[in-house]
Amino acid sequence: MSIQHIPAPQAVANGPLAKPFHLACFALCVAHVVFLVGMLVQGQWLIDSAGRGIPTDFVNVWAAGKLALEGSPAAAYDWTIHKQVENGAVGYDFSGYYAWLYPPPFLAVAALLALFPYVAAYAAWVAATLPVYLITIRWLVAHRLGYLLAGAFPTVLSNAIVGQNGFVTASLIGGTLGFMERQPVLAGCCLGLLTYKPHFGILFPLVLIAARRWTVFFVAAAVGVAMAAASWLAFGMATWEAFFRELPLASRDYLSAGTSDWQKLQSVFGLVRVMGGAEYLAWSLQISLAVFVAVALCILWRGRARFELKAAALAAGALLATPYVYLYDLVVLAIPVALLVRVALKTGFLRGEGIALVIAAALSFSFPFVKLPVGLAATVLVAALIARRTFFAQSEPTNG
Repeated sequence: MSIQHIPAPQAVANGPLAKPFHLACFALCVAHVVFLVGMLVQGQWLIDSAGRGIPTDFVNVWAAGKLALEGSPAAAYDWTIHKQVENGAVGYDFSGYYAWLYPPPFLAVAALLALFPYVAAYAAWVAATLPVYLITIRWLVAHRLGYLLAGAFPTVLSNAIVGQNGFVTASLIGGTLGFMERQPVLAGCCLGLLTYKPHFGILFPLVLIAARRWTVFFVAAAVGVAMAAASWLAFGMATWEAFFRELPLASRDYLSAGTSDWQKLQSVFGLVRVMGGAEYLAWSLQISLAVFVAVALCILWRGRARFELKAAALAAGALLATPYVYLYDLVVLAIPVALLVRVALKTGFLRGEGIALVIAAALSFSFPFVKLPVGLAATVLVAALIARRTFFAQSEPTNG
């Protein structure tokens, strides 16, 4: 595949930066594999030292799917019942709880995974979604370096460790943007599927309307409605009622009360709360940022900037606009980085651009040690690089 409206880069940027960049990406890929294998051997990933499944975010998916298979899909939104099934998945009563907060259409995926034992399903989920993500990033970069870049991306590790769906989210956003110019129907299908995690798609309708991308808009709407209708037929209206009943409770616990720790939220909302700011201030700043980003994107997409930069800005903006974003969600940040690298491979890196990307990666890596919304800082830095490319395109390319 290729993004057909722009010729694929023929060579890596000249100068001393290219080889170190390749080597750094390769070293990080190896480090990720070694780290995961080490965790597995030490009983810290997939299976513990007693041979039991390790409870992580994936357990909420498996438990919800199990309830759907047993004919009680609405019970996935009942925290007491759902927790009991989570305990059964790993074979013991573990402390804590992983809530099921997804719309009913995602129950179909959960049910498919729950056909297998918990550990097997966990491993299969990572093994199936990672290659799709790798292929997506390579496609967007339009160079074999894309595989290394995708594998080296810092949040790949955090997503794989907990069995989250960042690979899927990144692939759908990447597919939406990559297909948009030449295959808008496929782009709309990807965007429609993204409704499984709707808070990452809130800016897309506004941008599509502003840019008059009507095919993408209406196909996405049709796919979203079809998914909702199919889930209603498969799981019943009671499941949708339970989902909407759960939403305000989840918002209260995870955003207002900080049940899962505000420091884990890689958003302006999370930053304000972890710094001791009031909830109203956190919401005010988060909404203000979302409005600013939405307006800026609409203006950008109506302008004549090169498509890769428009697409990169929208992917980064999707992360900035929502308050509910965790470190594993920042796999999505690989999309704007991939598009930036695509441009750089063709035109050369701007002065300091390579160093800035390294800093963004280091910020994401630092989260386990600083316990602050460093992912937000990384996203803002990448957004700044996109803005620099967009509004100061006349800057002289360098290779540093």
